[in-house]
Amino acid sequence: MEKAVTIRTKKFLTNRLLSRKQFVVEANHPGKPNVSRVELKEKLATMYGVKDNAAVFVYGFRTQFGGGKSTGFGLIYDSVESAKKYEPKYRLIRNGLDTKIEKSRKQMKERKNRAMKIRGVKKTKASDAAKSGKKK
Repeated sequence: MEKAVTIRTKKFLTNRLLSRKQFVVEANHPGKPNVSRVELKEKLATMYGVKDNAAVFVYGFRTQFGGGKSTGFGLIYDSVESAKKYEPKYRLIRNGLDTKIEKSRKQMKERKNRAMKIRGVKKTKASDAAKSGKKK
């Protein structure tokens, strides 16, 4: 017994500086705990006639107490290139437009401690050496 999911956009704004459309997404989903981001992206893409789903970003969803209704934010970029230019790295990774670089906590802490011992211009050199894996 699948209930239909209805999507409504509020506070719609065309942001020409960041070449995107931004809005609040309100999803009604009676009988379902919540709606997947992929499903929301597809429905928004069809609503606004977007050819590439990669240019649609949805995030920050909160389900209302008792279920049945969720609200979050949506962004539709004019192109994937402008999305890569303006969107934060973590959201690009979530949407599959970028890859995550794995760094261990130990490496980051060692780099920080090395940089703390050095002053001035040499500090950047120490951090660059840490990136390449060399020790001073």
